Amino acid sequence: MINQNDNYVVITGASSGIGAAAVRKFASLGRNVIMIARRVNLLNQLHDKIIAKYPDRDIVVIQQDLSKINDIPSLYEQINKQYNIDIWVNNAGFGKIKFVDELSTEEVISMVQTNSEALALLSVLFVKDHENDEAQLINVSSRAGYQIWPKTTIYSATKFFVSALTEGLDRELISKGAKMRAKILAPNATNTEFERVAKNLNYDVNYDEIFANYNSSKDLADFLIELINSNASIGFVNDNFQLELGNGRLL
Repeated sequence: MINQNDNYVVITGASSGIGAAAVRKFASLGRNVIMIARRVNLLNQLHDKIIAKYPDRDIVVIQQDLSKINDIPSLYEQINKQYNIDIWVNNAGFGKIKFVDELSTEEVISMVQTNSEALALLSVLFVKDHENDEAQLINVSSRAGYQIWPKTTIYSATKFFVSALTEGLDRELISKGAKMRAKILAPNATNTEFERVAKNLNYDVNYDEIFANYNSSKDLADFLIELINSNASIGFVNDNFQLELGNGRLL
């Protein structure tokens, strides 16, 4: 599945963190990658670094704010018509660590639109076009997509949606005998921008000060490849920060 050299991998939220690490990983495996994110300057920097190391790769930069829901269908059609896609990774998302009554209306809307609505639209469009292909849809959920902690209620709700949608899609695909699979990667604490953004901080977070253990973005990129190369529908990062491959955590 990984070594489809003429095809493309799409990764949303590709400008930093798990998304950027996944871009680097796929490029190292000989894959062409389409990167989608808001911060085009970071995408361009990542593009230049990858091309310098792997000049034969086609690394495509697309700037898009996925909270702009009305733009999603045209974004998808633009990509799908121009490129042969066999792996689509919906990684874009963010959270705010606050009690519900402390969240602004804009924060709630943006979380729901980016984490759930955009992902749902892109997932459905990809399934419609590729369910009879040897393709994979990977939706990045979270441990918070299976468990709720204080101050993560809205974020968890968006990630529970991702988990339910993706598990349901995969069951439908299997029941129809489709070639395509829909899978979930559910990270545990990972050293990315998440904590800084979630807490509205203007400085980088030292993960050693707040977590006894955590994964790196590179770890998650490696886990992503393990998930793709497996028959499992879920890659769940456990309390030991190891990948557990399995199927159907929701009843």
